[in-house]
Amino acid sequence: MPGGRAVPPAVPGAAGVGRGGAEEELQALELPHVPAHAVVQHGGQEPAGRPAARHGSALTRSRNRREGRAGAGRPRREVTRRERAQQWRCPCGPTWGPRPERLRGPGWRGSRPCGAAGAGAVRMALVPLRPGRAASRLLPLLCGGARSKGASLSPGAPGRLGQRRYKKDVLPSPDGPAPSVSITEIRQYLRAQDIPFHDGYSCLHAPSLFTGDRGDQPLSANAPFTLFIDKTTGSFLCTATLAEGTWQDFQANVEMRHRGVTPIPPASSEEMEEEMRQAREDARCIWERALPLWELLDEKETKETKALFGISQVTDATLKRFGVRYLRTARSLVFPWFSPQDASLKGLKLLRVEKKGGTITYVEETLPRFDSYRNLFGLPLIGRRDTELVLTGWELDALALHQAAGVASLALPRGASCLPPTLLPYLEQFKRITLWLGEDLRSWEAAKLFARKLSLKRCSLVRPGNLQPRPLEALNQGLNVTKILRSALLASHKSIISFRQLREEVFGELVNTEQVSGVKWARFPELNKLLKGHRRGELTIFTGPTGSGKTTFISEYALDLCMQGVCTLWGSFEINNVRLAKIMLTQFARRRLEDQLELYDEWADRFEELPLYFMTFHGQQSIKTVIDTMQHAVYMYDITHVVVDNLQFMMGHEHLSMDRLAAQDFIVGAFRKFATDNTCHITLIIHPRKEDDEKELQTASIFGSAKASQEADNVLILQDRKLATGPGKRYLQVSKNRFDGDVGIFPLEFSKASLSFSSSKSKVRLKKMKEEKEILANKVVEGGSGASKKP
Repeated sequence: MPGGRAVPPAVPGAAGVGRGGAEEELQALELPHVPAHAVVQHGGQEPAGRPAARHGSALTRSRNRREGRAGAGRPRREVTRRERAQQWRCPCGPTWGPRPERLRGPGWRGSRPCGAAGAGAVRMALVPLRPGRAASRLLPLLCGGARSKGASLSPGAPGRLGQRRYKKDVLPSPDGPAPSVSITEIRQYLRAQDIPFHDGYSCLHAPSLFTGDRGDQPLSANAPFTLFIDKTTGSFLCTATLAEGTWQDFQANVEMRHRGVTPIPPASSEEMEEEMRQAREDARCIWERALPLWELLDEKETKETKALFGISQVTDATLKRFGVRYLRTARSLVFPWFSPQDASLKGLKLLRVEKKGGTITYVEETLPRFDSYRNLFGLPLIGRRDTELVLTGWELDALALHQAAGVASLALPRGASCLPPTLLPYLEQFKRITLWLGEDLRSWEAAKLFARKLSLKRCSLVRPGNLQPRPLEALNQGLNVTKILRSALLASHKSIISFRQLREEVFGELVNTEQVSGVKWARFPELNKLLKGHRRGELTIFTGPTGSGKTTFISEYALDLCMQGVCTLWGSFEINNVRLAKIMLTQFARRRLEDQLELYDEWADRFEELPLYFMTFHGQQSIKTVIDTMQHAVYMYDITHVVVDNLQFMMGHEHLSMDRLAAQDFIVGAFRKFATDNTCHITLIIHPRKEDDEKELQTASIFGSAKASQEADNVLILQDRKLATGPGKRYLQVSKNRFDGDVGIFPLEFSKASLSFSSSKSKVRLKKMKEEKEILANKVVEGGSGASKKP
């Protein structure tokens, strides 16, 4: 259990390092010694001090091939683009050469390879931070270079010594889907195998298979129950050994134990293990460079730093208890991730502040990469007897809660965007969990979603409001944090309620009108004027003529929201995921990457950071398979927007025995129920009926019965008015808006180079079609401006 973890020991810091500025910090950086052959000379020459291998062992020849060095008497072959990406480049210029092997380690120290360091120049230290964009951002700062905004945000900035080689998680393919398992089947299997267990809130608790007991002996009920099996997915985690895997992995290990073989924890790929190892090394280097805030010699600098992050009221004792440090060269707070097994450092999160005018933005960077960073900040401080917990979405909020109320508090690694199921075992010991994720409506919706994972009966929610801001703001404003926690609302309620239970929610929607409207589109401002925003729990029907660009438009429509943090799941049944990703990447970069291949890695790295996932379906699929996949994605990745392209591909052979209209109504009803039950927005593309090209499409033009338009909250139609003299004009029409009734139409301009439908920046006339305004306009025309009266 989490309570059995020891508090991580203090890592030896550089208390006297870096107090004289960046130059002294760089000189004090202790990194492995680099031999003479680790310096790459200009002009592509062979490294000094290491003769070229002519006749040697197979290992030597293999090393020569890896480093691109030819054998004796052989001409040097041309280096390919992939090999060039794996080589090392001097930050001072365009010189390339084989990457020294020592650079693959945690770091190296030496002068500039080109010999450009002249008199008075700062000695340069290169620390290859991989993987992730945090490395490319922090590297120039640790090297003593100027902190330019452009260099810090660009993944291809000079000093980047490696590329990430990992693929985005994809959902199970229809060819080999992961078999689903129910909680009943899990219980029956455990009983049949004589494995003792008991029910938890979101997991089943059982003795671990990986603690070193003999395989030929049955598991004892007196052994610590450190193995947790997820009730929804069947995946398991052993908190004692950190072994984890799927339900099929668990069954395989049980069979091995019955045969007398010691169970072996499922191993990750070598590529993933190397990335995690490198991330730990990079994190250790940064952690040793960072200093506690209270150890800065300049008291003025300490106060300014605390004021910058809004933690002036947070005491040094609180910062010390949670192990928070400050990296002066990057002007970032450093939050550690300690392993719950042996208290070793596994990763870091860095938080810095960016000011743009009067707006303050907090930027987070993690090691390892964001989707592999699973740190419940504050977990080593949780005791075995703690039964109440406050779950926050920010590390600074956890500090404020602990100081103001003295309660056990943890911060989720990804804030209000996601609660990874792998963290649920560490929350099983708590009988009551209060979710206080933020101060906006988006955090409130996320808290209700997370409460379902954690079990509604033990969760309480703090409703955002003026008198109930986020914990850090409450501390700074001197509010009674304990009183706010006591006023938290229970997450569970009866099926029938009165207005008394709804009163506060109604008031919250009236106060937060803009937040209730949803997430705004950045590329389609005219769409914001009509729909007001993208809201959870709604069903949007989208249609348009064949060949008008429905998939291209809806991909940019969804990409716009995804870039603002909306976790998106794409189900493309018409085109494969490679073509779809290519379209979205072109729209994301707003340029033709075919003509600028040297920029591909830079834009691909940025695109990879988006919370975007794809179903691997193609062609006809059953609605049950699609709904099950969507349910899995909502649980695992907290998906809030699902795009289905298109409905006709789910009316397959299993519906041949029934009427096609009835089949479509059933599918639309299933999506409507899923959107409501899971508070998830679904965008469903439906082809229109075959009509004359000269006629504009209407709501009645949607294929099938009227159920699709009746169930939908929004109906969008892509109008394509073709001209005989050239390409036609395209418009987006909002023909239904259940939120506030505003409907209308506005033009779109398509850019073939960027595949973008972003509306024109010129003045656009937005036609309102509300019934009251049309009636009023007609009366003005008929009777004059002074003759109209309200009916």
